Amino acid sequence: MNIFVLLLLPLAAVALLAAPLLPAYRRITRGSAAPKTARRSILANLCVFAGICLVAIILPLNVSADTAAAASAQGMGYLAAAIVTGVACLGAGIAVAAAAPAAIGAVSEDPKSFGKAMIFVVLGEGIAIYGLLISILILNSL
Repeated sequence: MNIFVLLLLPLAAVALLAAPLLPAYRRITRGSAAPKTARRSILANLCVFAGICLVAIILPLNVSADTAAAASAQGMGYLAAAIVTGVACLGAGIAVAAAAPAAIGAVSEDPKSFGKAMIFVVLGEGIAIYGLLISILILNSL
């Protein structure tokens, strides 16, 4: 049972995560990649990943209730830190994707507006810094 849990279970999880991507990879290498197929593969991959995460949360592996509660709380803390960082970086990317082209256009028309344009780009990057700080605070409390 110990070998199964330590070796085969993670390998099965990786195989399940990679399985939906194989048909998309075959179509891409053949040159007939359709966006609809790629979307389906990515959606299937996300569904399998969510299922594996759900099984990992529901199926505790031979631990006492106190140890499981402490490990679950710590795991949720790590998950919260990861989600905070990821969502903050996504928000920063969206903000910079909107501000940077406008800043480049403004600077190309009037080089004196460089400082003002950079402020708006840096404000978008600040969102990622705030997310990183919150995740550091979460990790310090664990």
